Amino acid sequence: MVRLMIVDESDTVRKIGVKILTELDFVVIEASSAMDALCKCEIHLPQVLIVDAAINGALDLISNVRLLPGGNSARVFYCIVTADLKTLMAGKRAGASDFLLKPFDRKILTSVFGNLALAA
Repeated sequence: MVRLMIVDESDTVRKIGVKILTELDFVVIEASSAMDALCKCEIHLPQVLIVDAAINGALDLISNVRLLPGGNSARVFYCIVTADLKTLMAGKRAGASDFLLKPFDRKILTSVFGNLALAA
């Protein structure tokens, strides 16, 4: 099974994400801060990360994940509210693989992550 981490300060967002993504056969890990996420990644790096752009240290988290052993192979989705060029470029420079618009729902998560779960 594919390990996926949701990094978001909102308990509600994490709860919804966990419910939907576990139904898609992911093993979902939660982190409420960049520091919490990095500590968990150092122990066992997930194959996929969803990092909320609004958390303090989001870009540093992505950069630091890329420095971990195997970090370059992780798929990192930078979760943004608006797709402005400045935010997109900052995410790409930090090492984001892709972007995910927030708020997300079952349809969006299934569309984006359904094939990732099947490929594993």
